[in-house]
Amino acid sequence: MMEWMQAAVAALLGLFSPAPDQPARFYGYAEGEYVRLAPREGGTLRELRIRRGETAAAGQAVAVLEDGSERAALADARGRLAQAEAQLANLRKGRRTPEIEALEAQRTQAAAAMRLSEAQYRRQRQLPAGQVVSVDRIDQARAAFERDRARVAELAADLDLARMSARDDEIDAAGAAVEIARAGIEQAEWKLGQRTLSAPVAALAADTLFEPGEFVPAGGAVVSLLPPGNVKLRFYVPEAALSGMAIGMELAVGCDRCPAGLRARVSFVSPQAEFTPPVIYSRESRAKLVYLVEARPLAGASLNPGQPVELSRPSR
Repeated sequence: MMEWMQAAVAALLGLFSPAPDQPARFYGYAEGEYVRLAPREGGTLRELRIRRGETAAAGQAVAVLEDGSERAALADARGRLAQAEAQLANLRKGRRTPEIEALEAQRTQAAAAMRLSEAQYRRQRQLPAGQVVSVDRIDQARAAFERDRARVAELAADLDLARMSARDDEIDAAGAAVEIARAGIEQAEWKLGQRTLSAPVAALAADTLFEPGEFVPAGGAVVSLLPPGNVKLRFYVPEAALSGMAIGMELAVGCDRCPAGLRARVSFVSPQAEFTPPVIYSRESRAKLVYLVEARPLAGASLNPGQPVELSRPSR
C-alpha cells in the first residue's frame, strides 16, 4: 500500500512540474505597417490604376487626381519664362537693324549738310580783296557750319549707342527675372506631379479607399500598400520573462502551416508595463502586467497581418 501511494504522489508531481529545459513560449500575431498614399491637396479622383490584392512595382502610378488647374499653372509659368528670356535677349543686343539704318541715313544727310555749310563759311572768309562782305553774313555762315557739325556728332553718338546693349544693371535684372521664371516652372511641375500617387517601393495593394469620381480630401489615403518587409510580430511577455528579452535576440517562429525554421529578431521592447490586453493570442493569461515586444521576421518568412504566431526561445 505504501509503495502504491508513493508512486501515485511521484506521478502527480511529475504531471504538474514543468519539464526541464522546456522552452518558454509567447503567443502573438503579425501586424502590417502600411504605406498610405494620400494627396497633399484635395481633389477629385480621376483614375485608380490598381485594385486591392494586386502588386505595384516601385515607382508605378497607382492613382491620378484631377490636374486641370495644375496644368494651366504650368503653361502660364512656361509662358512667363519665354517672355523673360525674350526680354533678356533684347537687352543683350542693340536696336533693330532698320533703326540703325535710319540713324546711319540721318548721319549721312547731316554730314552732307555740314560739308555744304563748311564750304560756304570758307568762301565767305576767302572772298577776293576789295569785295565787300558784311560781318553778319560771315557770322551766319560760321553758325550754320558749327550747327551742322554738332548735328553730325550727335547722330554719330546716337548710332554708337544704338549698337550697344543695355546697361549692365538692366541685364542683371532681366537675368534674375529669367531665374525666377525657371523656378516657377519647377514649382508648377512639382505641383502637377503631386496629383499622381506612385508606389515608393514594390508593395501589395492591401486596400483602396476611394473610387474614381469621388472627392479625396487633403491627406486622405487613396491606396494602402504593404511592402514585403513591413510585417512585424507583436506579443506580450510577463514581467518575470522580461529580463530574458533583448533587442537583437533571435526567436523561433511557429504558426499553422508555416515551414519549419522561421526566425524573427527582437526590434523593440516596451519600457512600460500594461495590463494584459483583452484580446491576446494566448492559451493562458496568468500574468496581470505584461510588456509589449516586437520582432522583425528574418529573410524567408512570409506572414500575413493578423496571423497568429508562436515565438519561443531556449530556456536557461
